Amino acid sequence: MTLSLKALEDEVPIKSNGKLIENFEWADECISINYYGAKRMIDAFIPLLLLSPSPRVVNVSSLLGRIKLVSNEWAIKALSDVESLTTEKVDEVVNEFLTGFEEGLLKEKGWPTDMAAYKVSKAAMNAYTRIVAQKYSSMCVNCICPGYSKTDITCNTGLATPDDAAEGPVYLALLPEGGPSGQFFFRKNIPITF
Repeated sequence: MTLSLKALEDEVPIKSNGKLIENFEWADECISINYYGAKRMIDAFIPLLLLSPSPRVVNVSSLLGRIKLVSNEWAIKALSDVESLTTEKVDEVVNEFLTGFEEGLLKEKGWPTDMAAYKVSKAAMNAYTRIVAQKYSSMCVNCICPGYSKTDITCNTGLATPDDAAEGPVYLALLPEGGPSGQFFFRKNIPITF
């Protein structure tokens, strides 16, 4: 079943009592954890995963990691070009974002200004998910947004409990052989466009 993005946006209210103040150190750490951390983990485990008869990678993402929310037209084009998407291009997008952030020129360079590092880090991780899925066709590699959940980032205002949010990633980890790969899921078994 495919859900429209409008329906997703209506179902997933993102509320805030104030604007998140981001600084460069926070942005750099966010990119390091959400993108480079996932990338390093996948790269480290690929040799072991390839020994498995049914290797799976499930990256926990967010609807905020959709490409269109990256805002920068050059970055959107680079991350959307599935045919020529490479790790080097994703790294270049991340580096350009961090340079713009450090220079205080996010708005001027067309980057998002609200939750900017989070959005770019998740979009980069989603792109890397597609790269790995394409490179290793014997593996099932996907990413998922578990939904608006009660976590630290939502100040525990989310609709889903952590247990409910875990259902989708577990479902993807247990997909049958030949299941979808290189896809973005919202909750359980609802693929949507990156």
